[in-house]
Amino acid sequence: MTETGSHEASREGAPEDHGEAHDGALGSRLNWLRAAVLGANDGVVSTAGLVVGVAGATGDRGALLTAGLAGLLAGSLSMAAGEYVSVSTQRDSEKAALAQERRELREQPEAELRELTDLLEARGLTREVAREAAGQLTERDALRAHARVELGIDPDELTNPWHAAGASFLAFTVGALLPLLAIVLPPPSVRLYVTVLSVLAALTLTGWWSARLGAAPVGRAVARNVGGGAVAMAVTYGVGVLLGAVGV
Repeated sequence: MTETGSHEASREGAPEDHGEAHDGALGSRLNWLRAAVLGANDGVVSTAGLVVGVAGATGDRGALLTAGLAGLLAGSLSMAAGEYVSVSTQRDSEKAALAQERRELREQPEAELRELTDLLEARGLTREVAREAAGQLTERDALRAHARVELGIDPDELTNPWHAAGASFLAFTVGALLPLLAIVLPPPSVRLYVTVLSVLAALTLTGWWSARLGAAPVGRAVARNVGGGAVAMAVTYGVGVLLGAVGV
């Protein structure tokens, strides 16, 4: 290839790499933010359903506080544990894929170079440019090139299960604090109304936010979120009233 062609290959290959890095970082940030919003939403709904249900059976502030705190801790720890297990599994899969790619690069370098060339060509480069770009990327860092182009993995940015667990714990706790405080702080005569209105307002906000992050219709998302939370509170309150009436 001529020197001009080589420069063209560099120019064409570089934006693909930088664009992919930018898109990957942006996608990662959006995923974390979406997970935080949904975690907070879960905290609001589950804790609200719990404390409203208890409020249907008793007006004792101590019982409400105990139930709310138990629900907050159980929910946040469950979310954190689940996220830790899930992300640990994902991280193990990423490390296994990188190890396999490293082995293939060591044992079949020519085949891996052809594979990278094919992948770049499939992304819109001409065969000649794809071959030149693949060669340059391989010389620079073969594992990183294959990890990014073939696997969609950044070897330096593997998912961290502890970060995911901590974020889930915090998001759920923040969401759960709203119904907990709303049910124990106001006077008994208005605590149920304050809790329901506060929860519905919070669900409106999280529904709007999650819809914006996912580029989904806002009205439909808000309606689903608020409707689901309202049904959950109505059902648990009804069960609480029933159990309170029979003296359970």
